[in-house]
Amino acid sequence: MTEQQEASRDVVMTRIGQAIMLLHGGDREEARNRFGLLWEEIGEDGDALHRCTLAHYMADTQDDPGDELAWDLRALTAAQSLTDERGADHRDALAVRAFYPSLHLNLAADYVKLRRPAAARIHLNRARDASVVLADDGVDDGYGGGVRAAIGRLELRLLEL
Repeated sequence: MTEQQEASRDVVMTRIGQAIMLLHGGDREEARNRFGLLWEEIGEDGDALHRCTLAHYMADTQDDPGDELAWDLRALTAAQSLTDERGADHRDALAVRAFYPSLHLNLAADYVKLRRPAAARIHLNRARDASVVLADDGVDDGYGGGVRAAIGRLELRLLEL
C-alpha cells in the first residue's frame, strides 16, 4: 500500500472515530447522519475494514430492530471479506478477529429483540467461540471482559424467551 493510500485510510477511520465519539456522547442522530454520509462515500464495495467498523456502529444508531440487524449483518459480511483467503491485508484481518465476538454478540441481541431465539443462540455461541481471541480481564483494557460479561447477560435473557 502506498503512503498516500495509507493516509487516505487514516482520514476515513478518523472520521468514523469522530462519529463514534458522537454516538458515545449521546448524539445518536448526528452520529447516524455522519455514518450515512460516510457510507455513501465508502460504498458497498469500499474498504472492508471501513465498512465493517462503520456498519458495526451504525447499527447502534438505529431505532428499528430490523434496521439494526441489517447494519450488523453488513458489518459481519465486511469482516468476513477481510478474513477471506483472497489476499486481505494481514494487519486488518488480525484486527477484525478481535471484532468477531462483538459482531456476533450484536447479531444475537438483534435476534433477541426480534424474538428469534434460535437465531440468537447461534450467534451467541459464535460470539462465545470467537471470544477466545480476546485478552483476559486483567491484561487488556476491559474490552475482553466486557464482551464476555455481555455474552453472559444475553445468555440469561435468552433463558426468558
